[in-house]
Amino acid sequence: MSERFKVSVPNERSSPRREDACRVGVMRRIAAARLRYCGLEAMRDDVLLIVSELLTNALQHSGTTEISLVITVDHGVLRVRVRDGMPGVAGLRRPGDSSESGRGLWLVDTLVTESGGNWGTCDGGAEIWCCLPLPTQGQQ
Repeated sequence: MSERFKVSVPNERSSPRREDACRVGVMRRIAAARLRYCGLEAMRDDVLLIVSELLTNALQHSGTTEISLVITVDHGVLRVRVRDGMPGVAGLRRPGDSSESGRGLWLVDTLVTESGGNWGTCDGGAEIWCCLPLPTQGQQ
């Protein structure tokens, strides 16, 4: 599955446009359909949270005009890739106790680590990816 969508560049003092933020929900529904098609409903909650966090991070922090989401299943692994095409550093940063944001990659890290997977960035941060092992037959 490979999807791409255009977004408006947010200015520094505003949140992303409502129309752009709604595209994250559309991508979640597409991802859910892909998981259903592949018989991977057992992974649905974790994968949709990961998709939401990675897309929202790209939307809020990259300054890009186009974001892509790719989900593949191959060799016992589900891969999620979000590309915004804008180099930068996506990494774990400790948010303040009263911060209203900054926990998304911590959620991704926790979900991926607990599943035995891994995540990272490539192309200077223009793409963030994660790999999750597929559940064994008894877990599906």
